[in-house]
Amino acid sequence: MRFPLFLERRCAWGAFLLLNLLLLTPAPAAARKHKEAPPPLEPEYVSALASANHFLTAWQTADLETGVLLLTDRAKHQTSELGLKNFFRGTGARGFEINRGRRLRAGRYSFPVVLARATLEGHGAQRKYSQIILSSTGKDDWAVDRLP
Repeated sequence: MRFPLFLERRCAWGAFLLLNLLLLTPAPAAARKHKEAPPPLEPEYVSALASANHFLTAWQTADLETGVLLLTDRAKHQTSELGLKNFFRGTGARGFEINRGRRLRAGRYSFPVVLARATLEGHGAQRKYSQIILSSTGKDDWAVDRLP
């Protein structure tokens, strides 16, 4: 049985549209590749991250006393008193970002950080990209071993 020409053209056009629709439609969520989930967090990672956050909050609020309490003896000896005061000193808005850290070895973590300060003129901000290194000082106690 033969279809009239206009029906054959419609079927061909419909098949063309259906094929394109199938090719352009994203795969179902179950069929898509998933990114590998990050490894589970270790309790010491969370403690080190919390200490990094606490130290950077002290920097953000210009709280020199709290900041110095969160330093290891090694960090205190590597930084002059004037250097510490300059690090914490300042006025204006400050903020920080902590990125995913990594374990350097047992009892030692490094976290990439961005320190941001509003400029004195109030036009924009300055960013400093760095890292903060924390060392374990005992059970669930962490201290900054390297300033950002």
